[in-house]
Amino acid sequence: MATAAETAKATAERFAATGNQAFKDNVEKSLAALADINVQSKRNLEAVVASVTAATKGAETLGAQAMAFSKKAAEDHMAAAKTLSSAKSLQDAVEFQTSYAKSFLEAYMSEMTKWSDTVSGSVKESLRPINERVSAVVEQFQTAR
Repeated sequence: MATAAETAKATAERFAATGNQAFKDNVEKSLAALADINVQSKRNLEAVVASVTAATKGAETLGAQAMAFSKKAAEDHMAAAKTLSSAKSLQDAVEFQTSYAKSFLEAYMSEMTKWSDTVSGSVKESLRPINERVSAVVEQFQTAR
């Protein structure tokens, strides 16, 4: 009977040791996973900050461009009004107005193209850090499979 008790005791000890080791291994894996999640969260936050910074820079650039264009357009309008008011004939006034309208429209279209390029570049720069994080996460998931 002592042998059966000793065998049971040894089996229980092995079972307990195996259970303790499995528990320890799972706790270590969980802590490693939490540390990895923490690192990923930090990188995600850094990507969001970089994205917002790029968007802010783009908005500032666009605002500066709009202000410069508005200032120049106002100055041009004032100069055109003075020139138009000093026209010697109706024909001169119509020719000047036509010429001014054409040049203003060309300048406006050029400015819109410039603004469009600024917005496009800003969006690309804003999305770059986010795209890099998404690619990194997708790659990590694929390697985890």
